[in-house]
Amino acid sequence: MYVCLCHAITDTQIKEAVSQGDISLADVKKRLGVGSQCGKCTKMAGQIIQRQLDIEPNYYEVA
Repeated sequence: MYVCLCHAITDTQIKEAVSQGDISLADVKKRLGVGSQCGKCTKMAGQIIQRQLDIEPNYYEVA
């Protein structure tokens, strides 16, 4: 599903970014550009990030 229409970013791409160590919307914004144009996607992107962090332990936080 497309989350950010301005940059054609999908929920799968956001989940992959979290899998690669991004733990916040700011991290995902740096990596993918989500929310950097109109900003309407930031709420949905934040929810996807949080759900993914709940499912998948983030080993980068420990290091």
